[in-house]
Amino acid sequence: MKKVLLSAFLLIGLAFSSQAQEKNAIGLRLGDNDGFGGEVSYQRRLSTDNRLELDLGWRDSDYYDAVKIAALYQWVWNIEGGFNWYAGVGGGVGTWDFNDRVPNYYHGDDDSGTFLFAAGDIGIEYNFDFPLQLSLDFRPELYFGDDDFRENNFGPDIALGVRFRF
Repeated sequence: MKKVLLSAFLLIGLAFSSQAQEKNAIGLRLGDNDGFGGEVSYQRRLSTDNRLELDLGWRDSDYYDAVKIAALYQWVWNIEGGFNWYAGVGGGVGTWDFNDRVPNYYHGDDDSGTFLFAAGDIGIEYNFDFPLQLSLDFRPELYFGDDDFRENNFGPDIALGVRFRF
């Protein structure tokens, strides 16, 4: 716990000591995709209208646990003031593991596996005058590979993001 608090204070200090030309943002993306989970989220501005987002996430539900890595290319449009909306495309890879409480008929003999996914992304964000960004986005994900992970191979991921810009 001490390491988490120390890391958070260091991150906040780094964010507040940054210059006006903020090219990076790091924080958390918290959401629901068949189970509450979080992602450590990093954004890198490539130009005034484009950026790259990289996320390392985990999901936990009654049926399975999953870990995934996502990469998205995003286009950003200014609405007014600190408000932006954005859209993007990307994909990633992940692993899953069914819990022991799930009956065998639900997932067959396999109880873990890997998957690939393609994703879209659309959302809105607000950048405060100080280096804090809040966002709300919808990321539909289409899964490939292991059919036991999701019955319909689709996952709607809705999340709230909190990031420090630097």
